[in-house]
Amino acid sequence: MKLSSPRFKSLAVTAGFTFWFFVISSSIGFFSFEVLGIFILAMFIITQIFAVKLTKGLDIFAIINTKIFLGILFVFVISIYGIIFKILHIDPLRREKQNQSYWLNMDQLKQSTNYTQY
Repeated sequence: MKLSSPRFKSLAVTAGFTFWFFVISSSIGFFSFEVLGIFILAMFIITQIFAVKLTKGLDIFAIINTKIFLGILFVFVISIYGIIFKILHIDPLRREKQNQSYWLNMDQLKQSTNYTQY
């Protein structure tokens, strides 16, 4: 499996930090282009120097994110919603009402709901 180069990953980290620097500095009223330029240059140099170590850290973060965090999210959020929907007989797709198709019968809907399209 071919992974991204450490230089490219450090460039992506620089872009991410720059985005958040812009958002935070704009929200507190501290933003100026000079400070943004200095921040971008400093972050670019620092991330390029530590590109290999940064890549190892990002790989560990990717493992934690995909296997642990997303697993916990699935078990405690998505599965709980599925169980609650099964218990309460909630069917957002209305699959049980329409055995032949997922399309809704227009005769069953109120005329007032589809009278004006916009």
